[in-house]
Amino acid sequence: MRKLFDETRINGMLLQNRLVRSATWEGMCEDDGRPTAKLAAYYRTLARGGVGLIITGYAFIRPDGKQLPGQLGIHADSFAADMLALTDAVHREGGKICLQLVHVGGQTSFKAIGTQPVAPSAVKVDQYPEEPTELSSGDIGELVSLFGEGACRAREYGFDAVQLHAAHGYLINQFLSPLTNRRTDGYGGSIENRCRFLLEVYRRVRRVVGNEFPVFVKLNGTDNLAGGLTPDDALVAARLLDEEGVDAIEVSGGTPASGSEIPVRQGIETREQEAYNLSCAYRIKQTVSCPVMVVGGLRSFGVVDGIIRREEADYVSMARPFIREPDLSRRWQGGDEARARCISCNGCFKPGLKSGGIYCVIDKIERENKGTSL
Repeated sequence: MRKLFDETRINGMLLQNRLVRSATWEGMCEDDGRPTAKLAAYYRTLARGGVGLIITGYAFIRPDGKQLPGQLGIHADSFAADMLALTDAVHREGGKICLQLVHVGGQTSFKAIGTQPVAPSAVKVDQYPEEPTELSSGDIGELVSLFGEGACRAREYGFDAVQLHAAHGYLINQFLSPLTNRRTDGYGGSIENRCRFLLEVYRRVRRVVGNEFPVFVKLNGTDNLAGGLTPDDALVAARLLDEEGVDAIEVSGGTPASGSEIPVRQGIETREQEAYNLSCAYRIKQTVSCPVMVVGGLRSFGVVDGIIRREEADYVSMARPFIREPDLSRRWQGGDEARARCISCNGCFKPGLKSGGIYCVIDKIERENKGTSL
């Protein structure tokens, strides 16, 4: 029987357990995307806490693919020394780290990037701040190349794997979704055509990093949005990726326009509210041969452990719980199986916009109150 704290390998990469720190924006980089010593220290703390794999916050492959301040970039050779310091900080603690590659497409703004956003089609939908410019076939080819260049840098800088962000309404997901992809050329129409950009990016990345380097994809199991990517569409995308040799698929769901079913839901108070992407992840797992990771509202040891024991997924991913408790993995492995202390308030993201980095505001308040009471 599989267990949460089994050692496993994914394409040669040894992981000490099946817990994954899922990607989340940290807001700890310079304006141009250069990683800081603060970010390296943040990842070092996560590695020391015993999580099996750290997936970085989304790293933009081109400046117009940036969304938020302090976001990581992977577009410049001049970041090499800082990136090497970051991966070294993780490896010194015995951890593994995967770089997530992204272009956010239409989910950015002129204010954020200084130019008009680009997307598969020039349509104004709720998830876009403004109407984007439609990508030409030449633009698409350039972006494919830039994903490859970003992956090549990641390998050179000591990252243990890369992940393509094809979820949450960002550019690759925008190609997959019929709501945001209205193209009439070979990139639009059928789900197979809408997968073309994803597969071209994957193939370019695989070509530059080689067959022995792990390449993952984060995929929406559904957009939870009328007119968007459906679970059946996601199964097709997952099958095609599996046939291409992808090393793992992390299943998420939702976009910023998905109402109460966005990727980072609030108010997860009961076990029944947890694992809200599991049904889609399990369908995908039954379809593919590669490992499947599931993310979304996981908080209880019993839920997490049960998913692994029942083989509903191969790995479980969390982001917000590790913001409050970077040592959650060691706590659970040590026998303290109490629920993660995260209350899913999303308050951790506000300091990233105002204070140069995310942190759990509830934990800070509690610590300050304890200090006052002494």
